[in-house]
Amino acid sequence: MATYTHGHHASVLRSHSVRDIANSAEYLRPHLTETTRLLDVGAGPGSITVDFAGVVAQVTAIEIDENALSLSRTLAADRGVDNIAFSVEDVHALSFADDSFDVAHAHQVLQHVGDPVQALREMRRVTAPGGVVAARDADYAGFHWFPLLPELDRWLDLYRKAARANGGEPDAGRRLLAWARAAGFDDVTATASTWCYATPDDRAWWGGMWADRILESALARQLVDSDLATVADLQDISDAWKRWADDGDGWFLVPHGEIIARV
Repeated sequence: MATYTHGHHASVLRSHSVRDIANSAEYLRPHLTETTRLLDVGAGPGSITVDFAGVVAQVTAIEIDENALSLSRTLAADRGVDNIAFSVEDVHALSFADDSFDVAHAHQVLQHVGDPVQALREMRRVTAPGGVVAARDADYAGFHWFPLLPELDRWLDLYRKAARANGGEPDAGRRLLAWARAAGFDDVTATASTWCYATPDDRAWWGGMWADRILESALARQLVDSDLATVADLQDISDAWKRWADDGDGWFLVPHGEIIARV
């Protein structure tokens, strides 16, 4: 099992809670119908999960433990959504019967699991013939930004080291096609999409979020506890995020790989 690098600090949830179909799963939308039974692997705070529930017949949201699952459970209750089931699961060994779902979906999950190929095999097993397994993951090595601040180079290097120390693969986006083929899929469509932060509001949100996250999240604790960085190092990185956010020319690109694998 891999360790989830980000954790669930408020600074992390501030980022993850704005995700929905439009900004994070648009590639999957053509495969969703009002009769679809959808498995949402790694539902997180549940914003994509709840969005799916408004489009498909039934959603099953899974997370690795009850604490993580409670986030999506709470959002669904707050929104009055009643077509979501919840289950604590290990994606490497799902408890569901074969052919239980029409779509199995994972957003920003495979980069954090110990064996992404086995995870895809399990997602395939529980998806009925004619259905699809869909995954989207960022590719950290492909991140680009301007202005070029050395502290942000340091941030990216530290993040990738921490993620790999946790058993994950931060450059997952480029590997999704290969992982799907290794998992036994023959019919795979690989695409890509991006998030781009360049407006004043977007920079304030993205830069401010990371300025807090590098000081307060599970990642920050890991970096200090493992002697990869000092608190002073992280403060320098946080300050650089704020400078980037305040720069009128600031621009940040997050690339994602995507796959639709047909069962």
